[in-house]
Amino acid sequence: MNTGEHEETSDLTPLGYPRRLLAPGQTYASVTETITSIPLARQPPRAWYYCFAAAFLLLMLLLVAVTWLLVKGVGIWGINIPVAWGFAIVNFVWWIGIGHAGTFISAILLLLFQQWRTAINRLTEAMTLFAVACAGLFPLLHLGRPWVFWWILPYPDTMGLWPQFRSPLVWDVFAVSTYFTVSLLFWYLGLLPDLATVRDKADTPGRKRIYGILALGWRGSALHWQRHQSAYLLLAGLATPLVISVHSVVSFDFSVAIVPGWHSTIFPPYFVAGAIYSGFAMVLNIVIPIRKLYGLEGLITPRYLNNMANVMLVTGEIVAYGYFIEAFMAWFGGDKFDAYMMYNRAFGPYGWVFWSLMGLNVVIPQALWSRRVRRNPLLLFLVALSINIGMWVERFVIVITSLHRDFTPSAWGMYIPTVWDWATLAGTIGLFLTLLFLFIRFLPIISISETRELLSEEAKTAA
Repeated sequence: MNTGEHEETSDLTPLGYPRRLLAPGQTYASVTETITSIPLARQPPRAWYYCFAAAFLLLMLLLVAVTWLLVKGVGIWGINIPVAWGFAIVNFVWWIGIGHAGTFISAILLLLFQQWRTAINRLTEAMTLFAVACAGLFPLLHLGRPWVFWWILPYPDTMGLWPQFRSPLVWDVFAVSTYFTVSLLFWYLGLLPDLATVRDKADTPGRKRIYGILALGWRGSALHWQRHQSAYLLLAGLATPLVISVHSVVSFDFSVAIVPGWHSTIFPPYFVAGAIYSGFAMVLNIVIPIRKLYGLEGLITPRYLNNMANVMLVTGEIVAYGYFIEAFMAWFGGDKFDAYMMYNRAFGPYGWVFWSLMGLNVVIPQALWSRRVRRNPLLLFLVALSINIGMWVERFVIVITSLHRDFTPSAWGMYIPTVWDWATLAGTIGLFLTLLFLFIRFLPIISISETRELLSEEAKTAA
């Protein structure tokens, strides 16, 4: 009797999940056919058209909002004195944070030999690129005169003037551009073998030609694979410190200031943990619907979702600890301005926003302790959505509540976002989703070569 129970559960992890990452019955042929059938399909599912149409409408809203901004200036936003930073910086930090999970899953987990990254790394890498593209818009739009953005680049002009390198906004230019460049190279390099597979399976000369050009002549020779793997590991090594450095630099936008609520040494690790937190939440919000829509449950199994939920739970506890330490240090430090800032944050005019943040980011994610929640894709999707909204609210609390009441009461003021603030935010979500749906339609969303490799290793383990 005991032997039977042992045989029944020996293929399960202590958490009750199969030890195999892929569902039983997967073969080289089935993996290739399942993944390549998405970009090579004559017509995408009807749901894809509906979702793409909605995303494209939001993208057109962004075009209208940006056009009106360039015509009228940043006065159409709700920014004022003392709140000179508004939705633009809130959205910038939020989008940069979302882009972190892609590099974390692709680079760090690759170097740590974590095989559960295999079926989701391609989507997360693409998500990184699209999120950074959305984030990069806001510093340019916030300049007021974006057509002279190159003034913050280090080029020797005729006046001999250079950017102020002690400004963290200039650091952002270098950090974000470097992060985007490395992430793009890493994503495209990993895509090359799969582009060649799609090229070989394409059924029309036009598609063969297009995918052939994108595959850069890949033939899968031993020399190709040797150079590919060396370059892939090298870029993973370059991308890994960027996960830590980029959002640390973004946190310096706040922590190098003397504004109460910003001037804190905890911000770099606090921001990095929050970035991975929101990034994994966005991954789940993307992967779960796509997994259902295209029938990818055999490749993106519940164990993948469980592992992402576990990472989200850990980083969520780090973020909650950061909230506690921030309040504790405001009291323990004895600075009356910091103490008032925390009191005003919780019980001032924006107090309801603060407590909404606590509910969305701290209370609701505690459901992830339950295996039943981590096993249920719908519940996991709702928890991830709560975290994404909560992390945006967190950035709003950090930026707005620290600025709207300065050192002197005569400088106090309220910040009320306008319809153009909301339109710009909704428009960048449309830009993100439009790029995502185009990626899903025309490129393989799961790494074929790495899934085959995982399949081979699992077969060896089983043997």
